[in-house]
Amino acid sequence: MDGNDTNKLVKGAFLLTLAGFIGKLLSAGYRIPLQNLTGDVGFYIYQQVYPILGMVLVLGLYGFPSAISRLTAEMEEAGKGRSFRSFVVPVFIILFGLVTVLSFSMYISAPFLSDWIGDHQLESIYRLAALTFFVIPFLGVGRGVFQGLGDMQPTAYSQVSEQIVRVLVIVVSAVWFSTMGGDIYTIGKAAVLASLMAGFIAFAVLSYFAVKRQPLTRNTYPIPWRYYMKTLFTFGLFFALNHMVLLIIQFADTFTLFPRLLDYGLDTGAAMEAKGIFDRGQPFIQLGTVLGSAFALALIPRISPERLHREPDILSRHIRSALSFSVYMAFGATLGLILIFPEANQLLYKNTAGTVSLQVLVIAILLSSLVITGASILQGLGYMKVAGLSIICAFFVKWGLNDILVPLLGIMGSALATTCSLLFLTAVLFYTLYRKLPELAFFRNLNWRALILSGAGMTIYIMVIDFIVTWLNPTTRLDMLIYVVFIVLSAGFIYLYVLLKCKALSEEELAMLPLGTLFIRIQRGRHSNGSN
Repeated sequence: MDGNDTNKLVKGAFLLTLAGFIGKLLSAGYRIPLQNLTGDVGFYIYQQVYPILGMVLVLGLYGFPSAISRLTAEMEEAGKGRSFRSFVVPVFIILFGLVTVLSFSMYISAPFLSDWIGDHQLESIYRLAALTFFVIPFLGVGRGVFQGLGDMQPTAYSQVSEQIVRVLVIVVSAVWFSTMGGDIYTIGKAAVLASLMAGFIAFAVLSYFAVKRQPLTRNTYPIPWRYYMKTLFTFGLFFALNHMVLLIIQFADTFTLFPRLLDYGLDTGAAMEAKGIFDRGQPFIQLGTVLGSAFALALIPRISPERLHREPDILSRHIRSALSFSVYMAFGATLGLILIFPEANQLLYKNTAGTVSLQVLVIAILLSSLVITGASILQGLGYMKVAGLSIICAFFVKWGLNDILVPLLGIMGSALATTCSLLFLTAVLFYTLYRKLPELAFFRNLNWRALILSGAGMTIYIMVIDFIVTWLNPTTRLDMLIYVVFIVLSAGFIYLYVLLKCKALSEEELAMLPLGTLFIRIQRGRHSNGSN
């Protein structure tokens, strides 16, 4: 690979990372106006269908495009090219057959699922959601072919367009409902229609690039059906699982939390509202996890099975850097959010309902950041199935703990179940990492002094400011907004400043970050000023 190809690959990876970050921000952000406009019951209905829609999104954005991208690159290397008849058509047929089975299974099981949950009005929503599976072949093939050719623009633009349309349709539907009234279950149907419309727009963007760039050829060759199927079903599905950690956990809540809240003693309306209150934590977890894993995942492309055997010491250093970024960023986000959650809950959701349970739930930010980073590392080392199967096991742990804890503790039980299932998954993934890479020694090399001092400094600062602000007694949402933005930015600066002064990260690691030069100057302090 020459310099131009490498530069193109790096730029493409950055573009996809940026698109993914924008998509996650949009995905987390629209839930707040949705809850404000429809209430906790409307939020409950949306969250009962969201994990299904989210899994469809991941399969069409990460799972199958990655598998098809791999097939495309292999066909190119073999000199066969990206044939329309011998590659695109058979891959599309395989995916279409798979999603037809999934869609039909979803459609016929809708009555059973809604009965299991204990909310029969969800049946029509689940039947409508079955249609969303059919966007997967169109988006998966389009994105996968372009990615296999090293062209990331179509995937990035289609992803951002998809999320913008999804957000607009859902928010407009919520505004319409809050203004006109009607059946609150239309929120769930609007979410499904938003996914279908978003998929159509994303496909239109991909079609535009396909017409403009003509990526396909007319040559033909014998179709390796078995190889196509094996790659799509194993690589595609297991790759998607690594991006579904939080969705898998939410999926367990979809089918267990509401009925177990009824067992806890709540009536139907109160159980719906409690589930909606519990789901308030999801945007926080999603945004915190993005912060906790974004910088770390930028280092993952350096990881490969070849480097594991060729230079395990250097690879261990890169992996320690990735995990260190995750711990430092995610710990700060988790601790800070726990400390300011009463104010954040009041600001964003208009009351402080469920604050204590949600403070326990947001511990998931730290754990899920470690899980996503660890699973991505194992994936890079070639142990994708190990990571995928561990995530499936965590799903059953969460399900079982919900059944045990929620009837006893309500939504606090589900918060503990989420934390424990992610803790289990973290332990399994790190055990596997240590077995595959004994030189890692991550926890022994982590700068615990820096972590404790920066966390303590931020905690003391927030407690002092919170005590002062209590006397000012902010009453309006604008007052609360000013306070929360100020405390987040200032406390975040203090945490990062202490982290840098304690030399938690090496200058080599800091140089990889945006504003890395500034961070290095802060870490050097007077010595840097004197040398200038």
